[in-house]
Amino acid sequence: MPIIVNLDVMLAKRKMRSKELAEIMGITTANLSILKSGKAKAIRFSTLEAICKTLECQPADILEYIDT
Repeated sequence: MPIIVNLDVMLAKRKMRSKELAEIMGITTANLSILKSGKAKAIRFSTLEAICKTLECQPADILEYIDT
């Protein structure tokens, strides 16, 4: 898939664990794991907004398009 999810990179930069992010956002760690692994088929704008707000970043910091 040409969309790469760099959520792990942003979590590392912010020195935050997935569990902590999930708790702040109010989602399960399982759902966050699906997103981190790139296996998610879609992401809601509200979820993307919550991630960006919590990690103080832009959507482009998390999602990357690679032309194959």
